[in-house]
Amino acid sequence: MGDEEKILFANDAFYAAFARADMSAMAEIWAHRHSVSVIHPGGDVVQGRAAVLDSWRTILDPVDAFDIEMRAPQARDHKGLGLVVCYEQVGPHALIASNLFAREDDVWRIVHHQSGPSPVMPDADAVPGAPVH
Repeated sequence: MGDEEKILFANDAFYAAFARADMSAMAEIWAHRHSVSVIHPGGDVVQGRAAVLDSWRTILDPVDAFDIEMRAPQARDHKGLGLVVCYEQVGPHALIASNLFAREDDVWRIVHHQSGPSPVMPDADAVPGAPVH
């Protein structure tokens, strides 16, 4: 498996933890040694592992599952940093997201997530990297 496939696997794990509202899995996916940050839709930047995980706890703890579907991910390996740009279907809302990953002990872990409104949403079966209309 190449690095871009490993980055996509880590991205899938992030969205699986999100969908299951699994804080334990979410905490494991976020980097332990790198600086981390998140910008939730309509929110300000949250920095530092404890603050980032607290922000996710606020979102995930009140629910047993989260209605989210990730679509059309595109991964790039930038010499030790991995970037995934994808779409999120959150209930009726179309969002576009960027997720930045860094390697820790040969495991890709997320160091930044940002999501905001998208003017388009690809079909669920859209081919990654295909144009979205």
